[in-house]
Amino acid sequence: IQMNGRFSALIELGAGFHPDLTGRENVFLNGTILGMRKSDIEKRFDQIVDFAGIEKFIDTPVKRYSSGMYARLGFSVAAHVDPEILLVDEVLAVGDMAFQKKCYDRMVDLIKKGTTLIFVSHNMRAIQKVCNRSMVLYRGETAFEGSASDATAEYSNILRKAASEYQEKDSL
Repeated sequence: IQMNGRFSALIELGAGFHPDLTGRENVFLNGTILGMRKSDIEKRFDQIVDFAGIEKFIDTPVKRYSSGMYARLGFSVAAHVDPEILLVDEVLAVGDMAFQKKCYDRMVDLIKKGTTLIFVSHNMRAIQKVCNRSMVLYRGETAFEGSASDATAEYSNILRKAASEYQEKDSL
């Protein structure tokens, strides 16, 4: 693919975090890795920390964070880069329901602002909530492209067919 614009990826939350640095230090480190200027990070720092909901622990080394706290901070930094293209790959399985909703709402807000979202997930409800157009990949090939609701139905059909073929093969 060819991309033009600022790109941010949420593939592994907190990738680039250094365990011995505090949350505060890692916000600056990770923000820089994601292409933000120090002045932009400083302007958005309070928003990043507030979104993550870990204010009390921001000056604690991240090696002492739970996986949920780590994920919250990682998502928050990446989501505040204001990318033109955002790749999100199955990272929202971590965190409580309230935080997941906050993340989905943030993705919808970014889309409304013109961000192109590439959302990779097996969560059909989330896909229908966040995406208006979807592509189903099966065994490395495009199996369907269209509306999110049609794509989730086609994905289910593909899984049913594959399970049926597997059962037939297994019973021989």
